Order: sequence, then C-alpha cells, then structure tokens
Amino acid sequence: MGALPDPEIAKNDLKVTASNSSSKDAPELVPVEGHAQHLPTYEHEKALCWKFDMRILPMLALMYLCNALDKGNLGNAKTDGMDKDLHFKDNQYNLILSIFYVPYVVFAPPIGMLGKKYGPHRVLPIMMFSFGSATLLSACVKNFAGMMTLRWFLGMAESAFFPLVIYYLTTFYRRGELARRLAIFYAASNIANAFSGLLSFGVFHIKSHLEAWRYLFIIEGSFTIIFAVIAYWYLPKSGHEAKFLKEEEKLLAFTRIQIDSSSVVGEKFNLRDALQIFKVPVAYGFLAIEVCLGVPLQSVALFMPQIVGRLQYSTVKTNLYTVAPNIVGAVVLLILAFTSDYTRLRFPFIALGFILTFTGFIIYASIDVLSSIKVAYFACFMMTWGTSAPSVLLSTWYNNNVAHEGRRVLLTSIGVPLANLMGVVSSNIFRPQDAPDYVPALATTAAFGATGCLFALLLGSYMIFDNARRNRKQGVNLSARDVSTEKLRDGPKNPEFRWFL
Repeated sequence: MGALPDPEIAKNDLKVTASNSSSKDAPELVPVEGHAQHLPTYEHEKALCWKFDMRILPMLALMYLCNALDKGNLGNAKTDGMDKDLHFKDNQYNLILSIFYVPYVVFAPPIGMLGKKYGPHRVLPIMMFSFGSATLLSACVKNFAGMMTLRWFLGMAESAFFPLVIYYLTTFYRRGELARRLAIFYAASNIANAFSGLLSFGVFHIKSHLEAWRYLFIIEGSFTIIFAVIAYWYLPKSGHEAKFLKEEEKLLAFTRIQIDSSSVVGEKFNLRDALQIFKVPVAYGFLAIEVCLGVPLQSVALFMPQIVGRLQYSTVKTNLYTVAPNIVGAVVLLILAFTSDYTRLRFPFIALGFILTFTGFIIYASIDVLSSIKVAYFACFMMTWGTSAPSVLLSTWYNNNVAHEGRRVLLTSIGVPLANLMGVVSSNIFRPQDAPDYVPALATTAAFGATGCLFALLLGSYMIFDNARRNRKQGVNLSARDVSTEKLRDGPKNPEFRWFL
C-alpha cells in the first residue's frame, strides 16, 4: 500500500505514552521506562498498517463502488432510452438529477453526527442497505413522479457516506498516511464509472419483455444490498478497538492516532464544541474550494456519457468508450495521492488537479470535435485526471488540519455534500438545447476549475506565511509533523499549531 510513516518520526513519536491522553477509552500502557527494547518500532507500525489495509480498505472500496454505481447509473440508463420509456418532458431529466442533491446536502450533517455517535462501522452499512434498496426499486418505476421520489430517498441515504468514510479512516491512519488510503478507496468511484460503462454495455444487449435499463437497476441494487449485510458484520469499530488485533497492537493503534491524527481519541460528540470549527476563517476557504471542485467533479460523473456521445458513436460504444478515461483517472489519482503523502504536501497537487480539469474542458469546448476526434477523446482523459485527485486531497487536507474529531466530522459532512450540491449546477448547465456541443456547460465547468486552482494556491500560500510567522514569533523552526495532535484540540488558537500544507 505504499510508503508508511517515516521511520525517524515513528521512533520518536511512539515514545509518547497513551496514558497521557484525556480519553476515557484509552488502553492502559505498561511502563517501559528503562526497557527501550519494548518500545514499538517502525516495523510494528508497518505490520499494523498492513493489517488495517487488508482488513478495511478492500471492503470500503467495494462499498464506495456500490455507492458510485447507484448514484451515477442514471446517465447510463438515459443512453438506453429511460427518459423516453418514462415519458419525460422538457427538462425533467435534469430535474431528477438536481433533486438528488437537496436531501444529499440537508441530511449529511445530522447523519454524519449520528455516524460519529454510533460509529461509522454501523451507520455506513445501514446507509448502504438503504441506497441499494432505492436503486433496486428504481427498476419498478412507471413515470417521472416515481423516479423523482426514489432519487430523493437515494440522496438522503447517500448523504453522509463519503464524509463518514473519511472520518472512519482517520481513526486508523496517521495524517501522512491518509491521502493514499483515501485514494485507493476513492479510485473505486472511477472504477465504478468504468465498470458502469462495461456493465451497461453488457446489460443493454439483453433481449426481454423488460427494458434493458431496468436490469441495470436490478443488478446494481441487489449487489449493493448483499454487500451491505456483509459489511455490517465485517467492519471493526476503530483502530484501537478492532477485535482482530492483539492487546499490544490496540495500544499501538491508539498511540499513533493520539500523536498524529486526533487531539482526543474516541471523544464523544458534542455539537457545541463541533460548531467551533466555523470560528476558524480557514474553514470557509476549504468550503470555497469544495464549491469550485463540485462543478467539474459532477459534470464528469453525470455527463461523461453525453460528452463522449458527441463523438457520434452508437449507444453501446458510447458507454464502452467511457471506460478508459475513468480507469486512467483512477491511476492518476493514485499517483498524485501517493506523491502527496510522500512529500507531505496537499495544496500543490490540488492546484495541479484543477489545472488538468480546466485544460481538458477548454480543449473540448474550443476544438472541432468531429474533425479532431483523437484530441477530443484525449481531453476526456484530462477531465477525469483533474477531478478525482482534488476531491481526495482536499478532504485529506482539511482533515489533516483539524485535530478535534467532532469538528472534523462536521466540517467534512458539510464540505463533501457542498461539492456534490454543485451537481445542481452541472445538471442545469448541460441543457438539451445545447446538445450535442454543450459549449456553455464546458466553458462554465472550466471556469470553476480555474477558480478552484486560484483558491487552493492562495490558501496554501497563507498557510506557509502563517507557519513562518509562528516560527519567527517562537524562535523555532517547526512544521506540522513536529507537533503532536494531542496538543491541538483548540486548533490555530494554540501557539504551537502548525498548518499541514
């Protein structure tokens, strides 16, 4: 799973004892003073991370694959004539896409708080079972009203899924280990988009009395429900409470997170404390970048079949040709995330992602697609390169900078849905009257990408300046890795606080 914590950091950090923590659930640490040979080593951490990687990442990736399939299959169904079979009029398809995001944003914070209270290991599978059921029932709809209703419940069920996964992973991994794990998890979204194209390619060959797009909902919904039941019994509660670990491994898992993730491990959720995050001005900077990210992210997720369809391939080939850009997008995401963890830098790679998506949409909007099909198709690849990486690294960036667990889960439960809310913008700028060129939509999406790049560079520059100011004031030369998160419950108010760039 790539490089693990720096050995030098691990050797120093792990000397901090868990007994100093204010968490009531902390495991007891057997004194080791005078017995340095009993201190955990980098090799112990590496073995522990490997256990976590093998236990939780494959299941979470599979869960997110189901999540992405159930959310994004409407575009594939439309290419098979779903809108005509259900007698949609005018902009009703765009309205169905838009309605999803209202409950998605409204219910994300409260469900995120419930996830913090009762544990993501329980709430995530329940959400998965719910949105799988909504997808399965979509195969039964007869009209616009039925699909509209199910998309509302689908949005509600999926609302806090990604924020809770991010929070869940912060209870297992250090800050410098998080981006690549999130990337492995998030790559499932790209693979889902590719798999959805392949699945649609196969399903749309089915000859039956039922429309082929209904089989798409049946297959994907059933798959999700089955794995939701498995996940409910499979996922561990947290790193230091995982039943498959030995006692000394639980202690090591607790100590790692106390040093380099949370100020208080397993702290009970307190809404008043959590709301203090909105007294930190930088939180609004993160949210502004989420808004800019949301439009290109959702444009690619919702309209890639229509964008590729401009190349005038058949329905079957259009779905097939969406596969390669999404697969390559997943690869680029992993490369950028691993590099970000290795350098312990976030904002330069976020800005790079925005530049790529801006370039892809500008190229596609400005050329004669039919006379430059290869260039146009390459631009589709650039679109996927530039949307996946910023999403993962942005979520990682602000989770790295918020040590208070309640504030972290609240900010993530607002930020991630806010980016997805921009699907309302995407679904209304890709208007039927602009088909098949969609030039206004492509230009608008590119503009959001350029603005997001600017915001990321400005916020990163401020953090560099503020870290330097704090170092000058204290007469030291510290970075984020030099300060234990156990000291950082109050965030930037603490003079020892350093921004994770």
